Amino acid sequence: MNKLAWIMVILVFASLAPTPLEGMEKNQFSPEELFKLSENFFHYLREGKYDVAEELFSPEVQETLSEKTLKKTWESLTSDLGPLQEVRDYQATAERGYQIVYARCEFEKAEFKAKLVFSEEGKIIGFQLLPSSQVEYSLPDYVEENKITEREVVFGIPGWELPGTLTLPQGEGPFPGLVLIHGSGSNDRDETILANKPLKDLAGGLASRGIAVLRYDKRTYVHGDKIKDLSQFTVEEEVIEDALAALEFLRHQEEINPQAVFILGHSLGGQLVPEIARRDGKVAGVIILAGPTRPLSELIVEQTEYIFSLDGQIDDKEREQLEEIKKGRDRLKNHELREDEIVPGLGSYANYWYDLEKRDPVAEARKLSCPLLILQGERDYQVTMVDFNNWKEGLSSRDNVTFKLYPRLNHLFVAGEGKSTPGEYQNPGHVDKQVIEDIAQWIKEVSPTP
Repeated sequence: MNKLAWIMVILVFASLAPTPLEGMEKNQFSPEELFKLSENFFHYLREGKYDVAEELFSPEVQETLSEKTLKKTWESLTSDLGPLQEVRDYQATAERGYQIVYARCEFEKAEFKAKLVFSEEGKIIGFQLLPSSQVEYSLPDYVEENKITEREVVFGIPGWELPGTLTLPQGEGPFPGLVLIHGSGSNDRDETILANKPLKDLAGGLASRGIAVLRYDKRTYVHGDKIKDLSQFTVEEEVIEDALAALEFLRHQEEINPQAVFILGHSLGGQLVPEIARRDGKVAGVIILAGPTRPLSELIVEQTEYIFSLDGQIDDKEREQLEEIKKGRDRLKNHELREDEIVPGLGSYANYWYDLEKRDPVAEARKLSCPLLILQGERDYQVTMVDFNNWKEGLSSRDNVTFKLYPRLNHLFVAGEGKSTPGEYQNPGHVDKQVIEDIAQWIKEVSPTP
């Protein structure tokens, strides 16, 4: 699927998380009313009535998703998937204060689950296509099921306990242990991204090679409805507290060598794991997969410009959207926003951004004495070679840091050719086997003996 098919997802949801709507605890609309609104939306798209479909969006969304962009996006989508043939199995729910409708969309060539998010006024503020439940995950061939076992676990801060999975090698331990830290967003333990589950790949692949792996659902995924005052919510609560609890939990499992517990972070997790390791003080080593070194707002500007330019041009509406994102970035940089203000073009409260962007991952990594392994896919457009080179330059004086670059891999460490695109994530893939082998070998080389 090309880039246009996913612009809708990027534009519409950029302004949502993590900002719940006031007054939505009590549903304003019945499920039947929401279903009718959803049916109308899909009807207008199928009939090519994009101007009428646009009227169903909130004013804020209309500013970023014009009739022209909606038309271009939908027609690009259906050129890849064929016409939308049927929408069925409507379900209404509430998530984090939003009213949401899920429905099954059957295109000529594929099936997806649609997610529509409604404002308190009954306007659409989010639209996303997700892989259908019929798209089943299959284990990569480097996972040897006869060599691993899995145990469901629960750990964490009282009141914020998290479910997870401990994947163990067969045989007697103690084994080196590894905690996996997700990237940004409300992720499950597998870090499910459309048709991909990179953390599940890592867990199975590494356990097949003698390394125990703990992965878990993120706090925002499990307890999103309990997080009331998001204006004070930062990565401390979103990531760091639970990562520290996960490390301590893993050390106390009887199968684990407590002196050989490592931590791996992907994307945002990669940015934060040096600080997590420093604060833990007992980590045997740190693994960073596509970890940003620059402010996230800068990366979003860069990503957006990249995506908009994939078709060879940036039109007026896209340029307007890009300028709005740049404006939000600049206002953050100049500290012009109150902590409880939503950042223009970027979404979320300014406090979240201020807290995140004051953190310096390279400086944190320099404070560590433990070994580091830093991996980067050269086709990654989300965290780029600029960041990889920043890690190399910032840690050039260290002799216990290993860098690995993979020319064919994208942000999910899945192999491909040519320019990476958002649509690439829709294709089922697996973390490249060489990444699994490199991580396993490195952990075994640097692990303290029991």
